[in-house]
Amino acid sequence: MTTAPTSTTDEAPRPVVPARSRWAPLRALVLRLHFYAGVLVAPFLLVAALTGFLYAGAFQAEKIVYAHEMTVPAGDTKLPISEQVAAARKAHPEGTLSAVRPSPAKDATTRVLLSGVPGVGGGHTLAVFVDPYTGKVRGALEQYGSTGALPLRTWIDEFHRDLHLGENGRLYSELAASWLWVIAGGGLVLWFARRRSQRKVRGTSGRRRTLGLHGTVGVWAAAGFFFLSATGLTWSTYAGANIDELRTSLGQATPSVSAAASGEHAGHGSSAATGSGEHGVGLDKVLSAARAKGLSDPVEIVPPADASSAYVVKQIQRSWPEKQDAVAVDPATGAVTDVLRFADHPVLAKLTRWGIDLHTGVLFGLVNQIALMALALSLVLLIVWGYRMWWQRGRARAFGRPIPRGAWQQVPPQILVPCMAAIAVLGYFVPLLGIPLAAFIVVDVVLGEIAHRRGRRTDGGRVA
Repeated sequence: MTTAPTSTTDEAPRPVVPARSRWAPLRALVLRLHFYAGVLVAPFLLVAALTGFLYAGAFQAEKIVYAHEMTVPAGDTKLPISEQVAAARKAHPEGTLSAVRPSPAKDATTRVLLSGVPGVGGGHTLAVFVDPYTGKVRGALEQYGSTGALPLRTWIDEFHRDLHLGENGRLYSELAASWLWVIAGGGLVLWFARRRSQRKVRGTSGRRRTLGLHGTVGVWAAAGFFFLSATGLTWSTYAGANIDELRTSLGQATPSVSAAASGEHAGHGSSAATGSGEHGVGLDKVLSAARAKGLSDPVEIVPPADASSAYVVKQIQRSWPEKQDAVAVDPATGAVTDVLRFADHPVLAKLTRWGIDLHTGVLFGLVNQIALMALALSLVLLIVWGYRMWWQRGRARAFGRPIPRGAWQQVPPQILVPCMAAIAVLGYFVPLLGIPLAAFIVVDVVLGEIAHRRGRRTDGGRVA
């Protein structure tokens, strides 16, 4: 009985490196970044989440607290805007007229906005609320921003934005927005890298159960966190300025209607009594001209800034569908001199507008605000669970055993180099991400080197 000879080869087959083994060094690096970013940035995120939760609910609270000023019993015929403004100026002659927001609904008051009023903060106006049917002044409140925030919402808004610490306080919210997407993205990578059997929550306990809750809620909320981070950065101090500069260079800046009066009529017929706002043809004819161009409620009328400027009438609806058209009206003739349609805005300008309005909870009204409150609550829970997992990592009396360092040294160069380049670019555009991350890497490397040298000295002493 014969057997076929077996063939042999001089070259041994290359071992196949499992994908999980190739991923292990990068996973350790992501885990370390996620852990330390979560521990160090979480306090800022917690404050942002709690104040954001309050702000999302402030819209409904505002309607209740200021119901007397904001609403009136519906009547039959509204008075001309000029008469409503005259009634407001009679009750509040201080300051100058900066804008008028005619009653946008049957049961809504007209807001007459005054600037330069003693006791009113810089950048704020005094809103005088007028019954559009009777001309009776129902009250006056300080107002802030394009959404017409009244004192309650303004206080919460400023608390969320800068903790009432001014420009320096805005660094906290920018830091939180800069790192939120990094922490969320790292969490997603780590969660989907785990075996499916290790992701379940039912039937688990201790740290594994906390991890399951943390990961499950984080996965469901991640898209919302990415959105909040991106839109929050658009009007931050440093990253926001870089984004504006980039949009401008791409021809995607938000346009504005030309407020210059027509040349032959500039400076004519635009005189007004001090602070009255009745330049030239007056508010009523200006509003009629804007209506003829399709500007439906809600609108805001801005008087001419000087003798060579025109009235500007702009729609101010930030809820869907957005109304953001604007026209300029010559105060001498009442003719429309310029028209700007929101439909003609550049794509990035539209996306920025929608993103900000969605972030602030006005785009889809109550549904939008509930969704933001749910996102804020989920972020609070994730932070609590994250710190709990840190506690549960401890051994004996050790609190929060840290993730071992040195993981970045094990990442293959073909992966590490592109990652570092991407981080450098992001760090330039988002400095409150890049600077802390660079500091973290430097400190981590230095501490690692110190620990390594101490270990060598100890080993050397034992050998000797």
